[in-house]
Amino acid sequence: MSESEKSKSLIKKIIAIVLGFGPGIFAIGYTIGTGSVTSMVKAGSAYGMQLTWVLLLSCLFSGILMFVYGNYTLITGETALYSFKKYLKGGKIIAILIIIGISVGQWGSLMGILTISSNMLYEIFALNFEGLKAYQYETVLAIAILIVGVFYALMLVGKYSFFEKILVIFVTFMGLSFVVSLFFVHPLPAEILEGLIPSIPDSQDPLVSGRMMVAAFVGTTMAAATFLSRPLFVKGKEWNIKDLGRQRKDAITAAILVFVISGAIMAVASGALFHQGTPVNNVLDMAKPLEPIAGSFAVAVFFFGTLSAGLSSIFPCLLIAPLLVADYQSGTLDTSSKQFRVITAIACLVALIGPAFFGGKPILVQILSQVFNVFILPLVVLGIILLVNNKKIMKGYKTSLMVNIGLYAALFFSCIISYTGVVGLMTKYL
Repeated sequence: MSESEKSKSLIKKIIAIVLGFGPGIFAIGYTIGTGSVTSMVKAGSAYGMQLTWVLLLSCLFSGILMFVYGNYTLITGETALYSFKKYLKGGKIIAILIIIGISVGQWGSLMGILTISSNMLYEIFALNFEGLKAYQYETVLAIAILIVGVFYALMLVGKYSFFEKILVIFVTFMGLSFVVSLFFVHPLPAEILEGLIPSIPDSQDPLVSGRMMVAAFVGTTMAAATFLSRPLFVKGKEWNIKDLGRQRKDAITAAILVFVISGAIMAVASGALFHQGTPVNNVLDMAKPLEPIAGSFAVAVFFFGTLSAGLSSIFPCLLIAPLLVADYQSGTLDTSSKQFRVITAIACLVALIGPAFFGGKPILVQILSQVFNVFILPLVVLGIILLVNNKKIMKGYKTSLMVNIGLYAALFFSCIISYTGVVGLMTKYL
């Protein structure tokens, strides 16, 4: 086989691996958006690698919960919120609280995601068309409306496989961009090891405390929406009980990729900015200090990844509310229904609040929405613990001791982080 044939064969294998990615692609889409990128950049530039421990634990527990929620559906044939309502005492109230909490958090993130993505595209256009600088607000809003319009039109296609392929493209570009950026700028290995020792940073930021940043990290990397949506995406993939092994592999792969990509973002910001004492409040603020260190190519690669992160998150954020409502009602998502079209249209209008009213720096909105996500997390973990340990519901399948230890550890961790988020908010704003 010639060298060119070997290269083509390798490329085909890589494409096959990427296209073969399952429901875990939605986990990455939910987890890593421009809000997550902004949090990682802000943390890396302000605290170095000090929050590596939070990221590691969040991704570990996230992988366990994705695995358990997916297994539950493959074994029982039922989805999460529908099961909460059906089997748990007070399950209806719990399910409704979860729907409201997650929808508010995800729509808050969506506002920031659309604002930052629109501003990034504006910056690119402004470099080539000087006249746009006098109409920044109008241009950003027009770009935002165009993005929302395109994504809403794509939503109406209404096929799981279509959503998955679009996300695969964006997530692949995003992951490669951030990992490539890491080759240009990176922290010392000793700093990464020190970051594995649990500690809460002493924040000098007037708006965001160290405790809030810890809670925001968990809110974005251990997102409740990721686990609750997984059963419906597993069903959308048409997996069954024979696919338990594939489901486990998919959950593990997704958790590892979230850790690698998020860690790479934080590491780039740490290596480029932390030792300069240059904390940033916006992903766009990285351009000037990063360019002298890494060059214009690295900056372009990093921002291309950030834009891909934003676009990859719009699909899951628009999907979450109709998905949760459908789960609660029947456990089946009908993407062709009037209900689906109406709820996603409302989500699109909510998303436009960001660029319309918050301008180019919606960082506080992003972080607050991520902090808000952790408050509902203990309910989501406790609910699945009760379900998977009910032998009647699980049709004789027994949840292993190690998985239960992981679930109870996740519950304890989520409670501690929720408390940390409350204290952080009260300390800063009350």
